[in-house]
Order: sequence, then structure tokens, then C-alpha cells
Amino acid sequence: MKVIRCAKLDLPIDVPSLRAEVAALPDRWKPHFQTAHYDGDWTVLPLRSIGGRPEETMPFALGDAPADYAATPLLAECPAIARFLDSLACPVRSARLLNLRRGAVIKPHRDAELAFENGEARIHVPVFTNADVEFFIDEQRVVMEPGSCWYINANLTHRVANRGGCDRIHLVVDCGVDDWLRAKFAGAEVHHSENRRDPREARQMIEMLRAMNTPAALAIVEQLEEELSGAK
Repeated sequence: MKVIRCAKLDLPIDVPSLRAEVAALPDRWKPHFQTAHYDGDWTVLPLRSIGGRPEETMPFALGDAPADYAATPLLAECPAIARFLDSLACPVRSARLLNLRRGAVIKPHRDAELAFENGEARIHVPVFTNADVEFFIDEQRVVMEPGSCWYINANLTHRVANRGGCDRIHLVVDCGVDDWLRAKFAGAEVHHSENRRDPREARQMIEMLRAMNTPAALAIVEQLEEELSGAK
């Protein structure tokens, strides 16, 4: 089955204003919580988080806990970013600035079930970047220009390396998929991949989800085990 690997969305981006706001923000960057997934410095500034907590870098709730997203105090310092978020007529969940500093590498990994086909969409807006950033999704390179807007299928294996001489800062927004967003995808530049799953990676994910031992995690375990069984 084919799935959307990435899509370039036609959304208006005020790049100069976004850059000015990000450059003026206080240095409150926090290390990304997935420390096993990167080498070097990968840092976060939460703009919308669970409960609007400024220290909350995780964009999702663990287990079956409710995830009520709200603006953090930092978003009040970013009116252009707030306007962009308001322009998204779909459900907006978390919004973060992610800084992959020069020389840093995000290792190959997947964010389980985070995909358009599963009702969730992760959107990237490059604010500061350079030509030597290497972003691969399912081993296909995606070049994201400043001011463009991209959906990435985080459920596929992806990796990033900043081999340039400056930091790479993206605005990253997690959204719920609704009719408005589907219409945006209908007019987008869309790239597809086959929905393949690495058996070894699936077994590792099953072990992790079993350890969580929540109804939601165990439901995903059942789905993964069915996929593995069908692949034999």
C-alpha cells in the first residue's frame, strides 16, 4: 500500500517576520527529549504544549493520559508565528521550534503511527536552514527551502544531518487531519512511498509498547504483530 512520504503544502509564510521573532527569543532552548536519537545538539523551544507548560518538550502524552494543548508564554512573544498557527483551520496540537545545531545528526528513527493516514500530520516550516542540511525520509532526500511548508510522514524512517556552517531551525507543528487539511493535500506537491516495515524495527517497537502496558499501546502491538505475521 502506498502512503504519503512528504508533501509540499501551499500555505503563506511570512519568513522575515518569523526570522526576526526567532532571533529575538531568549536563550531558553532545552535538549530534545529523545536523547538516544541524535548526536550533537538538538534543542527545543515549546510554543504550544500539553497544558501550555513552557518546560514540556514532549509533543504527546504518555499512555492514555489526556493531552490538552495550549499556548506557552513564549508564543505571546511570537505574533507572526501565532498568526500562522491561527491560519491552520485544522486541529493544532503541539508547536515547537527545533534547532539542529551545525554538525548535529539525528539518527534514523520512526515516530510510531504519526502519519496523515493515521489522522495526524507533522508540518515543518524552515525558518533558518542551509544547503548542506540532509533530510531523508524513507531514504529519499527532501530539500526544504526557507519559508516553504512541508508535511513529513514521521511513521517512516527518517534522519537528518546538519553539515552546514549554521544552525537549522524549523517550526514544527503537529495537527489533526480534517477536511480542511485534506483539501490542502489535494492541491499539494505529494510524494509517495510503499508502506514497508522493517521486521527488526517492528519487534523492537513491540517490546517498547508492551512495557508501556496501556490499552492504546497494546492495540498498536496487536496491529504490528498482525503485520509481521502477514509478512512471513
